[in-house]
Amino acid sequence: MKIAVTYNNGEVFQHFGHTEEFKIYEAEDGKVISSQIIGSDGRGHEALASLLSERAIDVLICGGIGGGAQAALEEQGIELCAGASGSADEAVEAYLRGELVNTGANCDHHHDEEHSCHDKEESCSCGDEGGCSCEDEGGCAGCAGCHSGPVIEGKNAGKTVRAHYRGTFNDGTQFDSSYDRGEPLEFVCGAGMMIPGFDAAVAVMDVGQIVDVHLMPSEAYGDPDPAAIFTVEIAQLPGAEGAAVGQQVYLQNMYGQPFPAKVAAKDEKTITFDANHEMAGKELNFTIELVEVLD
Repeated sequence: MKIAVTYNNGEVFQHFGHTEEFKIYEAEDGKVISSQIIGSDGRGHEALASLLSERAIDVLICGGIGGGAQAALEEQGIELCAGASGSADEAVEAYLRGELVNTGANCDHHHDEEHSCHDKEESCSCGDEGGCSCEDEGGCAGCAGCHSGPVIEGKNAGKTVRAHYRGTFNDGTQFDSSYDRGEPLEFVCGAGMMIPGFDAAVAVMDVGQIVDVHLMPSEAYGDPDPAAIFTVEIAQLPGAEGAAVGQQVYLQNMYGQPFPAKVAAKDEKTITFDANHEMAGKELNFTIELVEVLD
């Protein structure tokens, strides 16, 4: 069996049509026996299905994917597991354990629906997501995964851009930096791949320009949502009995889509989760350098 994962710096890349690399795994008897990284050859969207078919790929694991690309994969007979995030290696291991499911093209969290629980440290179906929730897109400037922000206007809106950035809290503590990774972040400005305030700043910048922006929660990850804190009976949630307060776990909604949550409280019969983004309610500061506008 051959499994392909949209790949970027060890993580599951979140936009199938924009992936520059795939990591290809060969597995036998439920174990990975070899792997290699290949380029996408500049192909996009539906054309990538042909590339995978040429490589005799049986399964694709990715983040987001459009309907046209899904249809192309189906036509090529390639099984799809969309909605994955975090470590590419862990996602493949989860698939081989039967814990990774296809969630479709779009993310739609419904925290009050049916769940299953996966321990981040032992059996996470979508990989480690400690620290930032969008490291697959380059770090904490990235979209939390599901929000639809305001329409972004500016000369760079709708264009693929590359930008360096450094993110800090108000006390000066750095929480993320593309400079430290040595590679600018590439994204489509205004496409919802980034938090709204970051997108809005880049949309009006010139190549080579460096700006400092201060973002309120409404321009970043929003305010904490009380509805994202919910309690369920342990007996109705497989795996919850082993979870500890403060632990990060992954749950699945009614559509089988995984989302991260932290164990906020637990007693003998119930467990309470907080699925708010860890940056929710925080003011963020970014130094942004526009490196290149590609189209």
